[in-house]
Amino acid sequence: MDVSGDDADHPSEAGSSQASKSVYKDPDDGRQRFLLELEFVQCLANPMYIHYLAQNRYFEDEAFIGYLKYLQYWQRPEYVKYIMYPHCLFFLELLQNANFRNAMAHPGNKELAHRQQYYYWKFYKNNRLKHILPRPLPEPAPPPPAAPAPAAPAVPSLAQMPSMGATAPAPPMQFLGQQGSALPKADMRNNVGDRRKRKY
Repeated sequence: MDVSGDDADHPSEAGSSQASKSVYKDPDDGRQRFLLELEFVQCLANPMYIHYLAQNRYFEDEAFIGYLKYLQYWQRPEYVKYIMYPHCLFFLELLQNANFRNAMAHPGNKELAHRQQYYYWKFYKNNRLKHILPRPLPEPAPPPPAAPAPAAPAVPSLAQMPSMGATAPAPPMQFLGQQGSALPKADMRNNVGDRRKRKY
């Protein structure tokens, strides 16, 4: 009944049971961490948020700078496919530079980055399409006509057409100013000038 003797026979099992108790096991296999890091990285696409971080001195914390370096794994192809705002990767790269981090504390630089981002979004597609789309080939000249066209059928004369009689109804709508119209055409240019009040 020596309990210590059993532990002495299997010291590796006793050590491994203690080690397994101290190892942290993520309950959702890292899904929550993945989503939080994805959200934070995509927030970096907003120059206003980067300005907020700079104003609140997050960029002076060495641990935060290390975290930004760690987040560069999002530039790898297996992670890039989850990014919806690709500008965040550009700003993540710029945030590795201390000069950029210090410059983003100034409101003028924040506005400049925001304006440049806006113009990029506004004109990028059109500018890119100019260089990507192939130019159309010139159309070949039309071949000369091989045979003369057949003669057009003769137009019947007024005498051959059936008469419409005097009681034919008028078209449902007549255009103003047309010959035979009962309504005179109003000239709006002259009437508008008369209605305005003149201030002297």
